[in-house]
Amino acid sequence: MNPIETQAVLAASELAKQVHFHGEPLNILRSATLTLYPGESVAIVGASGSGKSTLLSLLAGLDHPSGGEVSLFGQALSGLSEDARALLRRDKVGFVFQNFQLMPQLTALENVMLPLELAGRADAREAARQMLDRVGLSHRLGHYPRHLSGGEQQRVALARAFVIHPGLLFADEPTGNLDPHSGRQIIDLLFQLNAEQGTALVLVTHDTELASRCDAIYRLVEGKLNGARS
Repeated sequence: MNPIETQAVLAASELAKQVHFHGEPLNILRSATLTLYPGESVAIVGASGSGKSTLLSLLAGLDHPSGGEVSLFGQALSGLSEDARALLRRDKVGFVFQNFQLMPQLTALENVMLPLELAGRADAREAARQMLDRVGLSHRLGHYPRHLSGGEQQRVALARAFVIHPGLLFADEPTGNLDPHSGRQIIDLLFQLNAEQGTALVLVTHDTELASRCDAIYRLVEGKLNGARS
């Protein structure tokens, strides 16, 4: 990848996040700089409570930094309204969470249709059906999340994330609630879909073996992001 010829999908510079706890300043992040190009994958690792999820929220524009800047697809988030940020995420960003975040009142098919319907896609049902077939759940279209196993729920979440063909995917501990066998299946599927669609991937994990599958590993220690491309 030649960064001179290719626009960065994600560019974060000197991100900082400070909050006040019992009247005292608490630095969750002190310095985080990261650049990601189309098709690249990075893992962010660190101890529990090190600020990994906070960093992910800042990178996705779901939270505001105390310092520094984040740009997604060439657009500085500080210059966008909340509505504009939401539209950018809707059209170009996918999310996969540890606890699946499926809508319990919707079937598997309806959950995957949701981002397409929000975007006004007339082919939402068929596109969602094809994506669920791709993740091996064509026999579960009408099932609600409570009737699906954890591995199946995460497959639905993957289908929902990838059905919009995102340019960037954020995955926050995607195997955290799964048994080892289901977790391996989900990760294999995640990287397969990522390769098929050429999506840039930011993976937050405590699993060093999983992190090693990414192009680069960054470690968050005492609020600082350290690492390099492999």
